[in-house]
Amino acid sequence: MGRRSIQAMRGLITGASSGIGRELTRQLAAGGAQLLVTARRAEPLDSLVEASQDMPGRVFAMAGDVTDPDHRARLSDAVRQRWGAFDLLVNNAGVGAVGPFAEADPERLREVFELNFFAAVELIRGTLPLLRVGRTPVIVNIGSVLGHRAVPRKSEYCASKFALHGFSDSLRAELAPEGIGVLLVSPSTTRTEFFDRLLEGADGVAASSSRVASAGSVARHTIRAIRRGRDEIILTPGGKLLVWLDRLCPTLANRLIARYAP
Repeated sequence: MGRRSIQAMRGLITGASSGIGRELTRQLAAGGAQLLVTARRAEPLDSLVEASQDMPGRVFAMAGDVTDPDHRARLSDAVRQRWGAFDLLVNNAGVGAVGPFAEADPERLREVFELNFFAAVELIRGTLPLLRVGRTPVIVNIGSVLGHRAVPRKSEYCASKFALHGFSDSLRAELAPEGIGVLLVSPSTTRTEFFDRLLEGADGVAASSSRVASAGSVARHTIRAIRRGRDEIILTPGGKLLVWLDRLCPTLANRLIARYAP
């Protein structure tokens, strides 16, 4: 895929109230993009719109739950009415879960998959006709290093990110003849409010600053990958090491994870 320009790019970003989504919005708007952003909480979206008023780009907000089919339909309608087509879809909204699988409420698995996987897939389905008529369009799915290598006590979260990883790979090959890119971004542990919204437990969440990536850093690398037409990026040295160790020596990876994972 060739290089893309951020200037005047028309985009839709989910999970924009904090963390990676908020930083992506801020940096893309600074580069001249026009953005429709969404999240469940209206107040942070309003402050994001206000903060972007002096930037070259423009930001519009629609609060709502992307697991709700009606809200997804409203987002598609808003894109159609405002631009008629668009160039960038960022599926960033997500939730985590920590704790032993055997002790978890069965609803936890469904809640994680509804937001981390099904909402993203169905938003792609609903907006694909508008992406098809966009300019060098690209879908960005925010995955995780844990979508490459699973760890204990995060089984539901890992499974949802593995599903998104596999879907992204398949969809990329499917849409390549149409000139639509699919970028999978796999951060390692990221310092965002995401961890404050874990469905269960706080243990196993904390990470030293040397092993985590700031939301701003993830956003910068993501925008660079969008510009360069990349298919996938894995962030942080630790994340890359984990993925490559799993590929080259899975037995050793299994032993290390069993011993050191929280």
